[in-house]
Amino acid sequence: MNIAKNTICLWYDNDAEGAARFYAETFPNSSVGTIHHAPGDYPSGKEGDVITVEFTVFGIPCIGLNGGPAFQHNEAFSFQVATEDQEETDRYWKAIVGNGGQESECGWCKDKWGISWQITPIALLEAYTSSDRTAAKRAFDAMMTMKKIDIATIEAAFRG
Repeated sequence: MNIAKNTICLWYDNDAEGAARFYAETFPNSSVGTIHHAPGDYPSGKEGDVITVEFTVFGIPCIGLNGGPAFQHNEAFSFQVATEDQEETDRYWKAIVGNGGQESECGWCKDKWGISWQITPIALLEAYTSSDRTAAKRAFDAMMTMKKIDIATIEAAFRG
């Protein structure tokens, strides 16, 4: 058995497999691996139910655990996806929000399972980390008014 030394374990109510399949279909370098079934009954399921799903998101090994409704996801954990351009930003945003997810602020959104995603254009990262702190603040202030990031608006704010 090949087990990664460090794996992100994400707790789902009961649809870890659905989440893993969505991620594999949506993001490059993502896949669904082994699906494990419970060898016996457990507090939130029965023998034979899917209990864990091994999957990869953008090359990061993950395990989805169908643990029941006891714990819910929040923004304390998120996947940050660096996007090259507006088309890629829009594509991921639409995939997540348009598949039962919800918009948040400043490039953040949640998928329908409650996992938070930061869809972050590289142009935004470059703008607000610039050594020109005045221009960086303009770009940062523009970002603070957005849900999905609009690269043209960020670049215009950076230029002043």
